[in-house]
Amino acid sequence: MNRRDFGHRIAAAALVSTALAQKSRAEETAIFTPSGKPLEIGMLLYPGLTLLDLIGPQTVLAGSSKIHLVWKTHDTVVSDNGVGVQPTASFSECPKDLDVLFVPGGPGMIPVMRDLEALAFLADRGARAKYVTSVCSGSIILGAAGLLRGYKSTSHWAVRDMLPLFGAEPVEARVVIDRNRMSGGGVTEGIDFGLVLLAHLRGEQTAQLTQLALEYDPQPPFHAGSPKGAGPMLTQQMMKILEPWNRQIPLIAAALNGGTGK
Repeated sequence: MNRRDFGHRIAAAALVSTALAQKSRAEETAIFTPSGKPLEIGMLLYPGLTLLDLIGPQTVLAGSSKIHLVWKTHDTVVSDNGVGVQPTASFSECPKDLDVLFVPGGPGMIPVMRDLEALAFLADRGARAKYVTSVCSGSIILGAAGLLRGYKSTSHWAVRDMLPLFGAEPVEARVVIDRNRMSGGGVTEGIDFGLVLLAHLRGEQTAQLTQLALEYDPQPPFHAGSPKGAGPMLTQQMMKILEPWNRQIPLIAAALNGGTGK
């Protein structure tokens, strides 16, 4: 049995179990979509994306969803660690009305933020999607597409303070929900994000069964996963590494806002 089949069986078992426990149609509709069909999720691909930003949520959500991995063409997209990902849909082929629009982060974010075709695609699908979501610096890309103005959001700790450049209010949290916007923090927090989103879409029991199947019970060997835990020396070293990318974000924001930066 492959991972996808395993995920489908878990999701199906959870849905049946939950449905039997419900006593009213109103409670049932909190678990099932009105059509009974898999959720339509569009996940943006782009060269240089961080693979775990994508694979964490994709693994959590795949069991109960039809996931479209979307880019301009069907050519293989190479992630930041050199692993290729095959798109399943082009921009024009992606469903017009999505249950979830999702954007991962990664060092390739800078070219995407300057790519008017990619930004137009996000703005179009995001205007109609039930949920507009991101992990890591994917929220900065959503901001560049004009989809976070007036919303609270999180991002990777190293770029979170740049969210106001795109009209968003930064929040320090692993997962932030503001109306139909949902964002996860950096990289590994994509699994937390995926489980929270799955609970919203399919119910907590489905999310808990999925977490159990994935054996997601983190016990990190070090407490260096945040600036607070890592301390100032490691944090400064990381900021120096990220500086070539981070210094370009305010410039892009200013250009998108007609040179005002507001």
